[in-house]
Amino acid sequence: MTQTLSARLPRSSAEPTIAQRSQHNRPPQFSPKSITSRIGLILAGVFLALVVIAAFFPGVLAPGDPYQGDTNNVLQSPSLAHWFGTDQLGRDLFTRVVHGTSLSLQTALMAVVIAFVSGSFFGVLSGFLAGKVDQVIMRIVDVLLAIPSLLLSLALISALGFGSLNVAIAVAVGSVATFARIARSESLKVSGADYVDAARSVGSSRFSILVRHVLPNASGPIIALAVLEFGNAILAVSALSFLGFGAPKPAPEWGALVSEGRNYLYSASWLTLLPGLVVAATVLSVHVIARRISARKGV
Repeated sequence: MTQTLSARLPRSSAEPTIAQRSQHNRPPQFSPKSITSRIGLILAGVFLALVVIAAFFPGVLAPGDPYQGDTNNVLQSPSLAHWFGTDQLGRDLFTRVVHGTSLSLQTALMAVVIAFVSGSFFGVLSGFLAGKVDQVIMRIVDVLLAIPSLLLSLALISALGFGSLNVAIAVAVGSVATFARIARSESLKVSGADYVDAARSVGSSRFSILVRHVLPNASGPIIALAVLEFGNAILAVSALSFLGFGAPKPAPEWGALVSEGRNYLYSASWLTLLPGLVVAATVLSVHVIARRISARKGV
């Protein structure tokens, strides 16, 4: 009798069917797009690892002297002895590119740190305090966003003078408005959350709410933006260095190397092409990593 009743009862919806079991046990399928994305991420990570090694330990990749020339090897094309060839003074171009990594990245990093700190401060302050403070800060941000960042950097560097620090300040001012805009948006979003209202209801001060709740929860998208802006800063620093506003010669900054090679564009194209490819590959790799971080943080 019991067997008859159990046979007539419908199967529970919670019990998985055979099709569901087979689908659950099936190995994960990777689309060609996801495989390409993974390969690109790995290549970007490996290349950036080499860039970091070149920045901190340039002698590991290029033990030679970037300033020593050899008049017997002037304008030699790339070979096993000179991977990137030699320049007009017989200096090994690969050695100069490797030793110039720290100069270019240091200036770009200073620019991003200045823009990150100042832009995040004013953006979070604007979104958290609102009112007239928000209106004043956002009008200044609108003015900065209306001017092309490179043009603004050129105007500032012309007033400040040459040098890596001045280049970093000029590039930072050109991108500080972007950080302020994103920080304000995240601050407004977090300020309206339930846990912030609960903190206000129990009598927490504005400073306590800002430090304990708003800043930690609004930092994710700003950090992702900082990684993305680091690639843009490398490009901007290289552009200003190309125009002669960077470190004084014969410092092997990436932009300066491209500028030096333009006089030999037809007879020795590698002097411009190879340093330019290094800049492009570095910026592209940083953007790949930044996009991955943004996807993980849901930005």
